[in-house]
Amino acid sequence: MKTLPNIISIFRIVLVPVFIITYFSEVHYTKVYAILVYALAALSDFFDGFLARRFKASSTVGKVLDPLGDKLMTVSVMVCITIDGIIPVWAVIVAGVKEILMGVGGILLYKIAHADIPPSNIIGKMSTVVFFLVCITLMLFRDLPGAAATSLISVAIGLMFLALASYINTYVVVMKNREK
Repeated sequence: MKTLPNIISIFRIVLVPVFIITYFSEVHYTKVYAILVYALAALSDFFDGFLARRFKASSTVGKVLDPLGDKLMTVSVMVCITIDGIIPVWAVIVAGVKEILMGVGGILLYKIAHADIPPSNIIGKMSTVVFFLVCITLMLFRDLPGAAATSLISVAIGLMFLALASYINTYVVVMKNREK
């Protein structure tokens, strides 16, 4: 059972190029198909975490694969909707910086403090759900005025940084406990 959540995480990583190809394909209803791929990735994120917790099937590999899949899909979606002119470039840069900071923080916790990467918390989960809904809205309603699209993605990015702040707090606590 330990491998099933990891297989689901790998599946989500495989969905990243599928999303990109689908998003930019010339097929009728292409954005709807891309949204379905994105929704499947989001569901797989829920199920791999649920299975890992429910059956105590958490693993070190899973603790790397799960956030990697999330970050790859998040960045891919943002880059696609930026290339499509839906959101400004600064949004991808800001979100990318946040993802890099989270990754570096996780590596530091693991390497320096020999601590496990902290699990996602309610703020992180809420941020993920809002980001998902905002991106789907932006893909479905591509003709939203630029200010509205920028406002929506700004709210999602703001919540991402709120989640980052909560993880920084966890990082500081773990590092202080390490010094004791």
